[in-house]
Amino acid sequence: MKVAVLYGGISSERPVSLSSGNAIISALMEAGHDVTPVDVGADIATTISALRQAAPDVVFNALHGPMGEDGAIQGVLEWLKLPYTHSGIRASAVAMDKGATRTLLAAAGLPIANGRVIAVSELFHADPLPAPYVIKPIAEGSSVGVEIIRPADNRRAEIAQTWRFGDEALVESFIPGRELTTAVLGDRSLAVTDILPADTTKFYDFDAKYSVGGSRHVIPAELPDAVTQRALDLALKAHRALDCKGASRTDFRYDDETDQLIILEVNTQPGMTPTSLLPEQAAYCGISYPELCDWLVRDALTH
Repeated sequence: MKVAVLYGGISSERPVSLSSGNAIISALMEAGHDVTPVDVGADIATTISALRQAAPDVVFNALHGPMGEDGAIQGVLEWLKLPYTHSGIRASAVAMDKGATRTLLAAAGLPIANGRVIAVSELFHADPLPAPYVIKPIAEGSSVGVEIIRPADNRRAEIAQTWRFGDEALVESFIPGRELTTAVLGDRSLAVTDILPADTTKFYDFDAKYSVGGSRHVIPAELPDAVTQRALDLALKAHRALDCKGASRTDFRYDDETDQLIILEVNTQPGMTPTSLLPEQAAYCGISYPELCDWLVRDALTH
């Protein structure tokens, strides 16, 4: 099959996408596909020209961040009538907008943290929530720009002054406990992974996610069976609530003391780097990396 792989992009997650894309290209070639790499830059006309020249049967979308997983490139591919992996325009746009995601998850009766969307300027005047709380960009992934404000922390005005992610932010109550994640492939939840940052004083930030040795992934997570099943069920419900396609990954916080399991976010373009969670969970379920990439390509032709 002729497959074009879109990778790179213009977001802050470009290095992650390049790493994912290079691994995907090698895997698809190993699986027997005719692969055309397309490094996406600022000039969308160049990307469109490359796609028209390649005339692929399907496009593997390995882009991350704004313009890559927010419905923008999906719209271009729809316009070109090219089948593509992962979620469509609406699900991609909703999942990339953390405020919109909260609205849909809450409407579906799924557990989310207390929080709201604020104007960043509010941070100059007062804490928008009782500390500890988390400040998140509305439309960034990979924990880019995430800040935790703890009691007696006076950084909120400084954060507002240097904020580079638009006029709004999402603030949510900080949920203590463990970082868990569950990937969904098609209509099946794969496993639950417990994520342990190497530096236990920090949360699962960009460096912990993508640096070798930055975190340790325990799969399957050491949890009571009932909690594991709850995470598997919630991930599939979140996937369906947002109308995701192909693969998604839902991140949770779990507090052992209160038995509280809270959805943090739904990722419609899970990372595909060598240290990424979706490939690890697939491997745990007996699906090799080339088989995973091949499945995503073939699945794209069904929706």
